[in-house]
Amino acid sequence: MTLNMGPQHPATHGVLRVVLELDGEIVVKAYPVIGYLHTGIEKTAEAKHYHKVVPLTDRMDYLAPMSNNLGYCLAVEKLLDCEIPPKAQWARVCLAELTRINSHLVWLGTHALDIGAMSMALYAFREREHILGIYELVSGQRMMSSYFRIGGLMKDLPKNFNEEVQKVIDLIPSRIREYEDLLTENRIFRNRTIGVGKLTKEDAMTYSLTGPMIRGCGIPYDLRKAIPYSSYDKFDFEIPTREEGDVFARYQVRVEEMYQSLRITQQAIDGMPEGDFRANVPGVVLPPKDKVLTEMEALIFHFKIITEGFHPPEGEVYVGIESPKGEIGYYIVSDGSPNPYRMRVRPPSFINLAALPKMCEGGYVADVIANIGSVDIVLGEVDR
Repeated sequence: MTLNMGPQHPATHGVLRVVLELDGEIVVKAYPVIGYLHTGIEKTAEAKHYHKVVPLTDRMDYLAPMSNNLGYCLAVEKLLDCEIPPKAQWARVCLAELTRINSHLVWLGTHALDIGAMSMALYAFREREHILGIYELVSGQRMMSSYFRIGGLMKDLPKNFNEEVQKVIDLIPSRIREYEDLLTENRIFRNRTIGVGKLTKEDAMTYSLTGPMIRGCGIPYDLRKAIPYSSYDKFDFEIPTREEGDVFARYQVRVEEMYQSLRITQQAIDGMPEGDFRANVPGVVLPPKDKVLTEMEALIFHFKIITEGFHPPEGEVYVGIESPKGEIGYYIVSDGSPNPYRMRVRPPSFINLAALPKMCEGGYVADVIANIGSVDIVLGEVDR
């Protein structure tokens, strides 16, 4: 028989539709059907000035806004050959790692809920609130922060930034250990995840998987180590991997990644450099507010950047970063105008979703839910 799972189904994490061909309870074929949430973000970006694209990137993966901002800003800065001050780079690393924990917490809560552990969703969202508090502290927004800017940050870090981040670093590890106590040796959770949705190293390479999906297959590929960006080469951390390639392995990788992100965040606030929070590039980066209020030249630059944008040199760039879900890359073509001539995104959710049929076929229909959850998709990133 043919069974439609989704697009309106709690376990499809949005509006994913999966057409299943079943033989009894066994999945013979699985066809992911996407397109129910098409936002046209890439095409919309081509009609906007470069700095006005930043808020669009928040909305592709609303669980990882800082990571999406970072990838886009790095791509435009590469196009401009713009050097970013150390303080801005370290702040970006700190917030990107808190974003990784934020995203993994939502994944953990919803994934466990799919499998039947309802309390986990309540616990994970409770801890996530502390990270959203950091977002609000720096940007005034809890989710669509748009805090990173081309050339640096929207504004300087608040004076109590390190103190508030330290509270999160002190709190989260004990809570993660509680999650592990609840799930790792839980017989039901283990039965629903161990040996389910197995992928080999060859499968991971064939489907171009990235993030916890490929590291759960035993391949230690991580752009923070492979192609360090934004000062990641100055931080000490490890890349967790598991050899099993199943749903449980992907769970273990993400849990360990949260510990590693806390380790990076601690180093970031301990060694936060002093100095400017954005580059000094007149005509591209907005001048400081105090100068806008007192200097005519700064006022003119501010007015022209806001109304006319800036003109990067002609050319094309691609920059990929390690988002919580894998490699998110921005490909931008410039024709010298203030808008991107073309912008395309390599979204990890879209690429990783391609492996879903391989994970589902030959397994039970009930395992489809565990498999979808283990991919960790956000449909805003798939249908962009």
